Amino acid sequence: MSRIDRLSERASGASGRAYGWLDDRFDVERGRRFLGKAFPAEDSFLLGEVALVCFLVLVLTGIFLGMFFEPSTTGVEYEGSVQKFQGEEVPESFASVLQITYDVPFGMFIRRMHHWAAHLFVASIGLHMLRVFFTGAYRNPREPNWVVGTGLAGLAMGAAYTGYALPFDEFAATATGIGYNLATSVPLVGDVIGKAVFGGEFPSSATIPRLYFLHVLVIPAAIAVLLAVHMAILVRQKHTEAPRDDDVPGQGARPADGAAAPGEASAGDAGDAPAVSDGGEATVAKEDDTVVVGLPAFPNQAAVSAVVFFLTLAALSALAGFLPVHNIAEYGPNNPAATPELIMPDWFLMWVYGFLKLLPTWMSFTVLGVHVSTEFLGGVVLPTLVFAAVALWPFVDYREEPTHFTASPLDRPWQTAVGVAAVQFIMVASIAGMNNLLGRALGVGTGTVNPILSAALVVVPVVSGLVTYYVLRGGSEAADADTTTEAVDDD
Repeated sequence: MSRIDRLSERASGASGRAYGWLDDRFDVERGRRFLGKAFPAEDSFLLGEVALVCFLVLVLTGIFLGMFFEPSTTGVEYEGSVQKFQGEEVPESFASVLQITYDVPFGMFIRRMHHWAAHLFVASIGLHMLRVFFTGAYRNPREPNWVVGTGLAGLAMGAAYTGYALPFDEFAATATGIGYNLATSVPLVGDVIGKAVFGGEFPSSATIPRLYFLHVLVIPAAIAVLLAVHMAILVRQKHTEAPRDDDVPGQGARPADGAAAPGEASAGDAGDAPAVSDGGEATVAKEDDTVVVGLPAFPNQAAVSAVVFFLTLAALSALAGFLPVHNIAEYGPNNPAATPELIMPDWFLMWVYGFLKLLPTWMSFTVLGVHVSTEFLGGVVLPTLVFAAVALWPFVDYREEPTHFTASPLDRPWQTAVGVAAVQFIMVASIAGMNNLLGRALGVGTGTVNPILSAALVVVPVVSGLVTYYVLRGGSEAADADTTTEAVDDD
């Protein structure tokens, strides 16, 4: 054997030796089995991955912004590029955001990316939860992950709220003050909450540092922990899967001509890759919900995730490039002596604002010296009840037996009706949060539209829920009748 042949032989065996070295130390073989794990090839399942990408973008852009942001309300002389504030004393946090926006290279773009990633993060979590709700993917044994997802939704809103105040401009500071009023409205412990979250009377010198601490450390850490728990439960319990049309043949049963087997056709819609299952090579029966049929984690699902990553990044870049965000230079720094003409929170908190606008002041009362205000009822009690209802829903629609297949919303009349009613409820409450804009558009005052919106907040969800229920129940009964007729004909 020549020297070249020996070198070639040693080179060809190098990969095997390297793999053996890694396997001895990290049990790579077990990891290889995980890489063959099946993921259902359904597009709607990717909403969770969109949320994950948004969180990553938020962390990375947040690190960039944190290098230049000053969490302080101390007055400093502005010396940046915005002419109208030249030489004026402004809060340091306000000046630093102006610097990021107009003087730091790519600062405006990164700030916009951070803004739109926050919105898409909340939106993708909401859509992901709606998908899980309407397909019944929360049912036994996945109730814990539904509760974790509800917590993630609340934390995402909290992160967005605490970040909203940081520029300390007139609009954001005034809108954030609504949150302070809600916090201090809690009976008995309101002042303690106000001091803990806002650093005392709003706004104070401690307000921005306290919200900044919550925004960049406490809430992101909590989100990261819940995301890890969410993923760990997902891996442990496996994905849910849409009902199969037929048995899914194992790899050994693949037709000789290479054509897709019947069961593989639906599973391979996301690509040309063959379907795999957690059941290995064996044929998976149509009714067998103990294994998942879909794309292998690597390389197929990894490739799909890469596409989701780049598409989400492209969408955020397009939004950041073409759509401006909150223009703090237009509003100016916080001015406690003035109030902006138009105040409203972001869209995902608009429904809470709607409760505050609709509840009449006469609903406040005092019991044993403890005052319960309408701010507490509308801004704390009602939103808490909404989140509690969402978190507890899997225990209302409870199944004794584990359910691993998703269901069509059309086959679940009362569950779908409740979901439709809940969506309508939030939509009407959100419109109520913009009652001033609605009144302006109709040429009337808020005193005219508020009674109508209050009635709509009750009537619209109830009517839409009942209509949905009776329409779907009629369809289910007709389908059951057809199935029974076919069974009789077969007999």
